[in-house]
Amino acid sequence: MKKVVRHCGISVCTVLLAAVSYGQSKADSGSFGIGVKGSLLGGGVEAAARVTHRTNLRAGFNMFSYSRGFNKDNVAYAGQLSFKTVEAHYDIFPFAGAFHVSPGVLIYAGTPITANATVSGNQTFSLGGTSYLSDPSIPVTGNGSIKFNQAAPMATIGWGNLVPRKSSKHFSVPVELGVAFQGSPKATLSLAGDVCNTNGSNCRTIASDSTVQANILSEQNKINNSMRFFKEYPIISVGFGYKF
Repeated sequence: MKKVVRHCGISVCTVLLAAVSYGQSKADSGSFGIGVKGSLLGGGVEAAARVTHRTNLRAGFNMFSYSRGFNKDNVAYAGQLSFKTVEAHYDIFPFAGAFHVSPGVLIYAGTPITANATVSGNQTFSLGGTSYLSDPSIPVTGNGSIKFNQAAPMATIGWGNLVPRKSSKHFSVPVELGVAFQGSPKATLSLAGDVCNTNGSNCRTIASDSTVQANILSEQNKINNSMRFFKEYPIISVGFGYKF
């Protein structure tokens, strides 16, 4: 639990800790369950507590990390995908069986996507459709990030129950499908160093050149436009649970 707290803010962790605390108060009556799962959000843990005969309160924490280098317009990026998310659901079992409908919320802790940018000295590159030369004396470096709305509503359906209603049943294999409505990703790009004209003349500091700054903003807008389709994030998960 200390590791979870370290990775998310107080407001984010409140959701998870409240559900766990509520579940612990229910544990003695056999209405509290925990589980592990794998999903498109990464590996995760979750806990659920029975609220009524046909409803549960469920919360979980997921982590996923992936690194990859890529090149865009001759700018080399070392990218890092680092999902740390908290999710909370209100599970509704309309037929009092395994099938459930679950409205909920997904909360991003930290910045999901970051990248370090480098352009080797004496190499040409492009910003907003304009070509520059990276000054060999002070090459271009920088960083970028992509964020989503911190809190995203979710809608999922699933099969399985971390808190089976049969007193003799303790194990479950929950499966869940759905979507998180996270909004359009928002990219930011920041560069430092010196640039020159492509023939090596007129070298100047990026921070002092308004035209270069405008082209950086144009490049940032191009990235945002290319990711407009990513307003929804698919949710697919399979887990294993145990009811106490």
